[in-house]
Amino acid sequence: MIVIRPKGFFLVSGHAEGYMPLNAFDLALIRSGVGDTNLVRMSSILPPHADRIAPVKLPAGALVPVAYADMMSSKPGEIIASAVAVAIPEDGSLAGLIMEHHGVGTAVEIEATVRRMAEEGMRYRDRAFREILSVSVEHVVEKHGATFAGVVLWDNEHEA
Repeated sequence: MIVIRPKGFFLVSGHAEGYMPLNAFDLALIRSGVGDTNLVRMSSILPPHADRIAPVKLPAGALVPVAYADMMSSKPGEIIASAVAVAIPEDGSLAGLIMEHHGVGTAVEIEATVRRMAEEGMRYRDRAFREILSVSVEHVVEKHGATFAGVVLWDNEHEA
């Protein structure tokens, strides 16, 4: 189901080790709850009046709009992380902003950066924000590791 203007959103994250980097990424998607869907990567605008909803079990094979950050590494011992942040405008009739960031470093470091990115993006738009929501995840690579953090846009008026 492609929703023209989703009314809801939720944050997800996951990390994993895998046989190869892509296997690690796939398992990180599974652990985040979006592994059996077709992710449609989108740019970073939260629709006006979108409400945070509880994560839903998404239908297998669904086309799912998501803004996300991901990181893969095959360097043993390396700490990798992914994070997303959602800036909710004070005026609900205006669009909010989603930012994504990933890199070598801890979840705390990467999340602090993405939150600042969201603040700056709202400042560029001359838009006051009510709050910033964020999620991050980190992984210490053993052989092939991956992290994934995303903001799923979904129509909370229809069952998944």
